[in-house]
This record gives sequence, structure tokens and C-alpha cells, in this order.
Amino acid sequence: MIRKAGLAGLILVCILGVLACGGTPQVIEVTQIVVTAVTQIVVVAGEMPVGEVTPASVEARPLTGPQIAGCPILPVDNIWNVPVDNLPVHANSDAYIETIGRDDTVHPDFGSGEWEGRPIGIPYVVVSGDQPKVNVDFDWPEESDPGPYPIPPDTPIEGGPDSDGDRHILVLDADSCLLYETWNTWPDGDGGWWAGSGAVFDLTSNAQRPDNWTSADAAGLPILPGLIRYDEVAAGEIRHAIRVTAPQTQAAYVWPATHFASELTGAEYPPMGQRFRLKADFDLAGFSPEVQVILRAMQTYGVILADNGGAWFISGVPDERWDNDVLRELRQVTGDDFEAVNVSGLMVAPDSGQASIP
Repeated sequence: MIRKAGLAGLILVCILGVLACGGTPQVIEVTQIVVTAVTQIVVVAGEMPVGEVTPASVEARPLTGPQIAGCPILPVDNIWNVPVDNLPVHANSDAYIETIGRDDTVHPDFGSGEWEGRPIGIPYVVVSGDQPKVNVDFDWPEESDPGPYPIPPDTPIEGGPDSDGDRHILVLDADSCLLYETWNTWPDGDGGWWAGSGAVFDLTSNAQRPDNWTSADAAGLPILPGLIRYDEVAAGEIRHAIRVTAPQTQAAYVWPATHFASELTGAEYPPMGQRFRLKADFDLAGFSPEVQVILRAMQTYGVILADNGGAWFISGVPDERWDNDVLRELRQVTGDDFEAVNVSGLMVAPDSGQASIP
């Protein structure tokens, strides 16, 4: 595998030169060319007849990851955005599935309208770089990124302004591509906010939280990259892993997580950051097209355990365009349809979310 940008670019130019100039077909050691960043190309070794290269074979993986308002939602080679459909099953998969709930069904924790008077899902808001920043005080300042944060006074709060739940606030600055997230967030009555914890993520970077630091989520991970959005489902493809919760988790975390929130030490409990995927032989036929998009994403990119909560609760953004009756089809999927995945072989460095492209 070649990761040097200059050398990879030279190889790409040479390949395209053969195609464009009518060069004689030959066999070279390339099976996949994947752009992993604006200036980086990965060339994976193997034989491919150059004279038979097609756009489909060059673009074996998406050249861009998910985006919102022109910002990448983490680099395309971030572990959130890398397929795990070909990775090995985790040795402790059966125990993890049993603990979370083999017979429990997937629960779409998002939708349209309200449930018991509250919007369904985790909202976010996009602001410009001139949005005034305000003070935020934290209950855990030692594990939070200090303010000020560009939180508008009318920012939507998870569960609504009177919620007694997690009360997440997610703000994306579309000019800097910085993501601001807070947990248990309340107005302080003086134009600012106080929150349990908060984190700022540069969405153009693979940088992670320091070890043992939380974020606005128990696993120390960003929330927005794992949310299902209506627009991506309507477009026909979700190109990232999905945030999921479990009732009981281990007092441990695995990459890419940096934090845990448990006192349970048994090996049967899944650690924060554990990746799961819907089994490849799960039959998608019979599901609505929108649900098939979500199921296909869970087969390809999987789900990442990010917080304590309901069994197999997957997270998304509230949107009046969701059809809740259609989303309820997801409840036909049970824990037994999943398997835990070992992603350790993709880790480039323990302090980075960058993943080797499988």
C-alpha cells in the first residue's frame, strides 16, 4: 500500500495517461484507487489490466464522505465513514449480542412529529462564521473544550426546551467546519448556557479526544457523524456508521472511543466504541425503499456503540418528512441479526480516527 501523496499522484497520472493516450494495455499492480483526502490517494496492490479500467473499477469506494452545508462530516477515511462489511467477526460477538438483547428489536429513535409532546430525534443547527459566540459553563470542565460556543438563543434542544433527557445541542459552523456539541444543556438566563460537558470537533481532521475524555456523548465521540438524516436516505445512500445505544456497557472503550460510562467489568458487556453490523445474509426484500437504505448502511458501515440507552436504539435527526409508519419496519430487525466486528486492523494510530481503507 502506498500512502505517500506525491508518489500516489504520480502513479495515478501514469495510469490515466495510458488510458487517455491509447497506450498498450498492460498489467500493473493496482486494484483500487481511493482518494482518502483532497491530497492523498491510496493505491492497493493487486493485478488489474489497465486497458480494462472503467469508472466503476476506479471508484471502488466513495471518493467523498458525507457532507452538510459544504463541510465534510469527517474525512472520507475516518473510521465513521469506512465500510466494515469485509472485516472479521469479533471473538466476543455472541456474548455482546446476548447482553444487549438478542431478541430485542431495532428502535428508530427519530422521526416526524412528537412523542409525548417532544420532537423525536437529535436536532442540529447550521450557523455561519459570524454567529456570535456565548459563554458555556460545564459541570465537567476538565474534560470539555472551553467556550465560547456559537449557540444561537433559539437553538433546538434534543427533546425540546422542557426535556428532562440528554438535552444535546449540536451546532455546525459552516464557514470553519467546526462542530460544537453539548450535553445536558440549559440556558443560564444571561444569554449563555451551562452544560454537563461539551466538545469541539474539526470536521476536516481525524483528531480524536484525549484518552479518558468524554464529549457530549458517553464514548467521547462526536454525535452528528452518526445520525441518520432524511436527505441522505432520500438520496438513496448513507455513507457512514450509525450511532447506537445499549442498556449495559463495559467499563472500557475501544478505538475510536475515548471514554466509558459504566462500572461493569464482565467480558460479556460491550465496550464503548464497539462496532456492529447487520449480517450480510439479512434479506432486505420486502422492506420499503427508505428502510432498505438504512439496512444497507448497517450492513456496509455498521453501527457504533456511543452511549448507554435503549437496546438497539439507532439515532437520527427529527424531520417532518419522515414517515413514522415506514420507520417502524425497522422493528422487524432483532439483535440476532447483528454481529460484532473487529475493526482494530484498520487503526492507523490510537490517537487518530483515520482508518486504513479495507
